[in-house]
Amino acid sequence: MNDSEVTFRRGTIDDSYAVFYLFEESVTDLVRRLGETGPMRFDDPDALAAVWSRHCSLYQHLAQTADQFWLAEQAGEVVGFSRSIVHDGCWELTELFVKPDAQSSGLGSELLRRVAPSGPVESKLIIASPDPRAQALYMKLGTYPRFPLYYWSREPEDVAVDTDLVFEPVTASADEVLAALAIIDREVVGFRRDADHRWLLSDRQGYLYRRAGRVVGYGYEGRNNGPFALLEPAYWPAVLAHAESTAARAESESGRGHFGIEVPMINTAVVDYVLGRGFHIDSFVAQVMFDRPFGHFNNYIATSPPFFV
Repeated sequence: MNDSEVTFRRGTIDDSYAVFYLFEESVTDLVRRLGETGPMRFDDPDALAAVWSRHCSLYQHLAQTADQFWLAEQAGEVVGFSRSIVHDGCWELTELFVKPDAQSSGLGSELLRRVAPSGPVESKLIIASPDPRAQALYMKLGTYPRFPLYYWSREPEDVAVDTDLVFEPVTASADEVLAALAIIDREVVGFRRDADHRWLLSDRQGYLYRRAGRVVGYGYEGRNNGPFALLEPAYWPAVLAHAESTAARAESESGRGHFGIEVPMINTAVVDYVLGRGFHIDSFVAQVMFDRPFGHFNNYIATSPPFFV
């Protein structure tokens, strides 16, 4: 890191590509420090461009819905950024990343200070990388590791599971749809988040799951899957079979050849399912941290990529 002054400013939607690039650079550095030696998409311009095309709308959504969004710049270059959201009393850190050669300089602490809650909140939540330095920083904020988040994937196949669930496609964020999603969210994740659902419904295919006419859960499927939330764990095999089968049918059209989900490892029903189906575990393991117990994440699969639950 050079000796020129570091300045801070609020981020905007126009900074989306810059923070995407810094995120990819920082994660590549972390994964290599953890022992990964294979090729990285950050080093392949075509692969990086494909990821940006797929995730551009996510970065724009995070910029538009942020409670706080801050950049650290040095000599005109973005060397760090942080962003947070607040939904229904829950503060969540979506990102905090510092350029590899600027780490351990105090930038992370300052960026976290700028996005930390400025007033009372009911809960604080962070999906943290496996970097122990970052997790130590988050513990000072009063959040503690509660369970790991594993990414499980496989080549999708058509899977048949007998069920009385009705899978109702949802394509628009009408008030009655958001109200149904809010009931499930307040039970499972502990807070309502209409803004995230509006974006999810524009990015992937949403479903309400009904049994005997009653909504018992929801899920999102597409190039990226999740979140999924259920009131009863007995429905997981049917929900995951539906999602995997949809991905298998799409494979012939898109050549995707991949189906993956972000699984809280306290959701033993899903862990048993993916083990039985021969899913593979990604080496990058995140930690879900919060300040107090809330929600029922044993009935949940997180959003992928997991910038927010």
